[in-house]
Amino acid sequence: MKASRLLHLLLLLQTRQRITTTELATRLEVSRRTILRDVEALSTAGVPVYAERGRNGGIVLLPGARLNASHLEPRELEALSVAGLDSAQLETLRLSAVRESAALKMAARQGPASESRDQPQLSDLVLVEGNAWFSESDAGVDVADLALALRGRCQMRILYRRSGEEQDSTLVVDPYGIVAKSGRWYLIADDHGTGRLFALARLRKFETLNAPATLRPDQNLRSVWATLKERTESPGKFSVRVRLKESRLDLARRILGTRIHEVTDADKGWCTATIGYHDIESVRQLLQFGDNIEVLAPPSARARIHQLAKDLADRHCTD
Repeated sequence: MKASRLLHLLLLLQTRQRITTTELATRLEVSRRTILRDVEALSTAGVPVYAERGRNGGIVLLPGARLNASHLEPRELEALSVAGLDSAQLETLRLSAVRESAALKMAARQGPASESRDQPQLSDLVLVEGNAWFSESDAGVDVADLALALRGRCQMRILYRRSGEEQDSTLVVDPYGIVAKSGRWYLIADDHGTGRLFALARLRKFETLNAPATLRPDQNLRSVWATLKERTESPGKFSVRVRLKESRLDLARRILGTRIHEVTDADKGWCTATIGYHDIESVRQLLQFGDNIEVLAPPSARARIHQLAKDLADRHCTD
């Protein structure tokens, strides 16, 4: 469990202040990468610990910082274990108060600022904000209640509306957990043995069943999420060649991400690029670029854009 591992890591550092990543990984029975992720999470939470590079480097607890993690309650340790979440997301999980309590305890153990803070901590210099711009919480269920229900590791019956469908569907799934991504929450679960991503914005209701969840033995929340994330962000096999105004290239990169590639140098203010989609209907995303873009190939994509633009123009005709 990550919370107990963080506690053990803190106690080890308190006794020695500097330990190599390899030794920590061996003693905690995890990978070196996991240790570095734990250190990053603790640093984000305000714990004065960091990774020092070099032959004599390792994981370091700043001198004078006498942390006594045994004073932290289990819920406070849990708040630290999800330190990557911002204040709004912690509030959604009802962890804001315990996170603040843990921070106060750590600050108290470090002593007065004049004694222990010759340099600013990472928490003074780094602010993590996980919400997207102009976003509001759109979860259709109480996220904290869902997280609590997930502790039982039981199957769930959910009422869910798939994207593009008007009617809700009832599904029985085997859940791994929930993920916060760019201000949106997702339930990660197996549906008939296949990992799926369920947006909480379209999750109408959930019910915990008596049957234990049947999870794939070689998978966990992080591994299933990594697969789903890669699948979602992959460019796709349907390639569209476009002509784009150079002044809109930065905007296109922000909107399209890894979908846009093979960008040529600008010629007379225009450049060409290839955009990867999973199907032809996805080209409707390009309508938002208005007269700053022209679909060149394939002919089917060009024809689909023409039809979509014509329908849009006819719908807004003032005659």
